[in-house]
Order: sequence, then C-alpha cells, then structure tokens
Amino acid sequence: MSSSATAWLSHHARRWALAACAAVALVAGLLVGGTTTSQAADTQPCDIYASGGTPCVAAHSTTRALYSSYNGPLYQVRRSSDNSTRDIGVLSAGGYADAASQDSFCSGTSCVITVIYDQSGRSNNLTQAPAGSAAGGPDNLANATAAPTMLGGHKAYGVFVAPGTGYRNNHTNGIATGDNPEGMYAIFDGTHYNGGCCFDYGNAETDSRDDGNGTMEAIYFGNIKVWGYGSGNGPWIMADLENGLFSGVNQHLNSNDPTINYRYTTAIIKGKQNHWAIRGGNAQSGNLSTFYDGVRPNVSGYNPMRKQGAIILGTGGDNSKGAQGTFYEGVMTSGYPTDATENAVQANITAAGYGSNTGGTTTGGTTTGTTTGGTTTGGSTQGSTGGTSSGCTATYSTTNSWSGGFQGEVKVTAGSTAVNSWTVTWTLGSGQTITQVWNGTLTTSGSTATVKNASYNGSVPPSTSTTFGFLANGTPNTPTLTCTSA
Repeated sequence: MSSSATAWLSHHARRWALAACAAVALVAGLLVGGTTTSQAADTQPCDIYASGGTPCVAAHSTTRALYSSYNGPLYQVRRSSDNSTRDIGVLSAGGYADAASQDSFCSGTSCVITVIYDQSGRSNNLTQAPAGSAAGGPDNLANATAAPTMLGGHKAYGVFVAPGTGYRNNHTNGIATGDNPEGMYAIFDGTHYNGGCCFDYGNAETDSRDDGNGTMEAIYFGNIKVWGYGSGNGPWIMADLENGLFSGVNQHLNSNDPTINYRYTTAIIKGKQNHWAIRGGNAQSGNLSTFYDGVRPNVSGYNPMRKQGAIILGTGGDNSKGAQGTFYEGVMTSGYPTDATENAVQANITAAGYGSNTGGTTTGGTTTGTTTGGTTTGGSTQGSTGGTSSGCTATYSTTNSWSGGFQGEVKVTAGSTAVNSWTVTWTLGSGQTITQVWNGTLTTSGSTATVKNASYNGSVPPSTSTTFGFLANGTPNTPTLTCTSA
C-alpha cells in the first residue's frame, strides 16, 4: 500500500465512529429522497451502506471516491518508459479521480493499472491476478487509457479488461465466507462484453482453483450461454456461484433475467442463507429493477454456500480469462443489504453523472478539474490528419512499441459542427496486423483498416475529441488517416 493510503487509514477508525453516530439520520434522509437526481454533499455509496447496517468491506473505483471522507489513492499506474509508478488520487475528499495526474505522468508513453486500492480501510487491494487451475499467469494488466469516460463534467478512466486481463486478492480481510450474507454492486460498460468466461467482480476461491459448487458469489456480465442465461441475446447480469452462472433458480434459462446493455450499467448480486437476488439498472438515470429474488438454485451444492472470500475482477474463480468488459466502480458489503439501501445507492450513482460533460452534482466536497472529454494523446510519434471537409479530423500517435509490435492511438476531432458518427480509414504498413481495438469497431480489407465509432462515442460535440486505440504486430509507421463523419 502507498504511503498516502497508509496516512489516510490513520483517520479511518474515527470516520467509522462518526458514521455510526449519524446512521439513523442519514439513512432516513437518503431513503425518503432515494430517487432524486441530486446527490447529498456528505454521502457516497459506502456511507449509505454503512447507514443501512451493511458496511462496505471492499470498495474499488478508478473514477471517484466511494466514501464522502476518502482522500487517498484510487489506483496506481506504471509507465513503460521507466517502469516508475504513480498513485492516482481524488481532486478533493469524496470527489472525482485526478485524471490529469495520470495524463501528465503517462504523456509520451503507455501506462497500465497495477493496483486498484480498497477504500474501505481493510487493505483489500486488487493487483495482478496469479495463475489458476484454468489458465496460467500472471494475468495481463489493463491499459490505463483504454476506457476514458466523463463523470459529472470530470475526466476519468475505467478498467478496460481485454481477454487475458485480471486482478485478484486471495488474502482478504472481512469478506464473507461460508454461508454468511453479503452484497455487491458494480458499474460496467454495458456495451463491452463477450461470450468468454468470465467477466466477474466479487467473491471467489482463495487458491485460484475450481473448488466446487457454491465456493463463489460474484457478479458476472456477458452473454455466455454455457450455463445459465436470460431472455434475449444478452448480455445478462448473472451470479457466478462456481461451476455455474445463474440467472435465477433454474440451472439454465430464467426468462425474467433480461438483456441489459446500458452504456453504464448498474449490476447487483446479493446472497444470504438459501436466498439471493439479482438487480440492475441504468447507471445514468432511473431506478433499479429486480430480476430475481428467491431461494438458491435448484441444483445440489449451493445450499449452504461455501464461499471462500477472495476478490476477483475480470476473470473466473479458477482464473478463466477469456472474457472482456469495463469496470468503473464496485463494492462488497458485510451483511445482506436491503432493497431500500440499494435504491439509495443507485440514486447516488445516477447523480454522480457518468457520461456527463457537465457538473451540477456534488460528490462530497468541492471538486475542480478538466471539463472536457477525450484522452490525452502525448504520443511519441504524431501522424497526419484527415481533411476537415468531411466534418472531422483524425490524428495518429504511437504510444508504445516493442520488438515485433506497437500500440497506437487515434484522436478524432469534430469540426465546427457536431458529428453523430465517425469512421477512420488508413493503409496498414508492410507486415502490420491489428490484434485488438478499444473504443471502436475494426474491419480490414486487404491492407486497409477501417475503424468505426463504438455505440457510445459516435457523438462528438463541435471542436472536441474522442479517441480509440489498438495493438498491432509489426513495426510502427506514420499512416495517412482519412476521417469521415455523419
């Protein structure tokens, strides 16, 4: 743990005591106004859970503080140029991430996320996942700039999990074990998923092995249909309980679990003795819906549960790592939260302003910082730009290179009028092949690469930018880009 995190913890016991004294008044105010769009200046999700009698025992976010008093680091990045690291904190206590600190530190090079700090004070930090029984390791670390977002008018970064990426903590403090009750929520990018196993966040085995039915309780998000599934084509919020993803009481189809793909999706799983629930909603607006609330699955091995208390992000309990997704924030609680508590947390989430370029809500203190979107380029090699007559320009930079491969980034900038969608094309250099793209959709035809906007970043206001990135085999060059828009 960093020195700044250690210093913050010295004040944590006092904050817990104060929170307990204020619990009755706080929960009353929150639950009466749980569906409003404004956010109380002195409350964040873990304050709400504590007031409901189910305190957070793990709290992870790369975008904002999850306690109103938290003023420590959110995550740590490591840059490739010299392998040095930097903790990325908040702009003020209880506030948004200081993305500008990451941008300046990673300028001209590339960075990965090495640690996602636990804000609960229990040191349940997430670090590079080790090998497991399903796949070797250590797993890959997330590209620190691959999931840019806006939050209440402030720039932030999520955790972009490509297949092969994973974080874990097998030596936790306070996480539920056995059949003890717990709750958890996470905010995911509902448009970034696949049918691989398994994009999870939550409770898993402490030995990174498949230890049998009922040894996990984690949120899963994706559209795999090997085990359980819901209505439509997915993605679905399901519970990974080990040796099965469950969408309800049945082992396979539970039609009440709907396809849910909001750009920012709230996903909730909670469980206690022979009872569990799935809830979800739009993290930008509206209320939560309950997709399942009942007894444990009608398959042997899940009543009682045998949870072990590790924490995973991006993989299955045995380190299955074929899935993809994007994580912004999440917590795990001690005890089974009430629906009313979770509804108040959802109101806090929607007030935080995911995807919003403007402020207007308070996150536990005055915050200052950038109010424009996009990703800082700062690449080592700048490329040419497309013409402005088509409504947009595109600028290329090589952000990292190694023997046999490189990482590129393209900034798409709107002209004097807004664009609703954009397409960037260029000719690949000799021997170049693109292996992965984020924040865009790739097609290739011969040596021509074409990237179209993703569903969430096609709309670009006048004179502002968005970015996409890619990994490629071969030697980097300076391509000529063409940008067209509609």
